[in-house]
Amino acid sequence: MPFDLAVIDLDNTLYAADSGVFARMDKRMTAFVAHELGVSSEEADRLRVQYWKKYGTTLRGMMLHHDMEAEPFLQDVHDIDAHEILGKDKPLDTALGRLPARKVIHTNGIREHAEKILGTLGIAHHFDMIYDIRFNSYIPKPCKQTLTRLIEAENCTPARTLVVDDMADNLRVARELGCKTVWITRKGGKQWDFHIPTFHQLPDALGL
Repeated sequence: MPFDLAVIDLDNTLYAADSGVFARMDKRMTAFVAHELGVSSEEADRLRVQYWKKYGTTLRGMMLHHDMEAEPFLQDVHDIDAHEILGKDKPLDTALGRLPARKVIHTNGIREHAEKILGTLGIAHHFDMIYDIRFNSYIPKPCKQTLTRLIEAENCTPARTLVVDDMADNLRVARELGCKTVWITRKGGKQWDFHIPTFHQLPDALGL
């Protein structure tokens, strides 16, 4: 399958969803929302999930409904010491090396967090660019405009772009644009071009 650009999600895509990284971020997010709004942890957690499901990120809901400033939230939530959980992943390094395309990260997190994760995994050298939540004024995935802008910034076309993500909603936008799609999940589903449990299996799935 020919493609010139691989747009790859970060969290729960390049490492296992059950690693504990996102659990730490969720905990910090709930605490931050509780403190800022002066509500209980239970109410903060409810809002965290509600906004995430409706807007793609909790931050977006907090910005729209509570006038929250983005940067203090983002810096606090991503302060998780990922190096305590993750380590160098040689098989992942090998898998990325087998992909012939230009590779970029597209994440709803921040660049600083992405750099730490990629460095901890030992795979930072494979990526030419990190497009984070700031790329389109804090508008998160899924967003057709954001992905279109990203592909244009890379001087590529959707037909020559492969999008790899663990979230079906993000892939739906990619498919609507005409990109090839890879769903990283252990759940069932055949609506995407490729469906594999871990990123490590991607080169074999692509026949590389």
